[in-house]
Amino acid sequence: MADDERVLADMVAQGLRRLSMAVDVVYDGDSALDRLAVNRYDVAVLDRDMPGRTGDEVCRWIADSDTGTRVLLLTAAAGIRQRVEGLGLGADDYLTKPFAFAELVARLQALSRRSTPALPPVLEQDGIVLDVTRHTASRDGLALSLSPKEYAVLHVLMRAGGRVVSAEDLLEQAWDEHTDPFTNTVRTTVMTLRRKLGDPPVIHTLPRVGYRLGA
Repeated sequence: MADDERVLADMVAQGLRRLSMAVDVVYDGDSALDRLAVNRYDVAVLDRDMPGRTGDEVCRWIADSDTGTRVLLLTAAAGIRQRVEGLGLGADDYLTKPFAFAELVARLQALSRRSTPALPPVLEQDGIVLDVTRHTASRDGLALSLSPKEYAVLHVLMRAGGRVVSAEDLLEQAWDEHTDPFTNTVRTTVMTLRRKLGDPPVIHTLPRVGYRLGA
């Protein structure tokens, strides 16, 4: 998320993290480009009016780079001309300020589902049902009480469709850039998630390789 309104950006990021999203926050266009050049994001939320490079310039860079990152533009300008201009830059969606947090979440979820390959809003595997829209999880019909990070890890593993996911990939997709990569946070989170999922075990550890979800 890139927005020079620091209080707004930080509050939105905090709310998204409670919904198990990994969020990096910057406050100007130059920093946004720095992050986009080294990280692969599902969605970039860009304020159109930022110090340094504008959100329009960052949006155009994303469109030209063909990274697959979806773009949601934020702006205080609500006119049709401004919306048309923003979409013409290559943005996938447009939201005017002030906005309802619930609407922002719904738009982000819709944009993330447009990734390749496209994923349904409800994922099912081995009796586990993950409803991304409602942010709920269950196994064999019983609701699971998961922390935001446990939910995020389960989401990443289910998106992999049985493929092995490395600890590094889990760290990148479920945590933000401020997480210490040398901690055992991934191993600890997987351990507690495995316990909450119960028997028979469905999360398997492949030493020095990663983790796989499957009966």
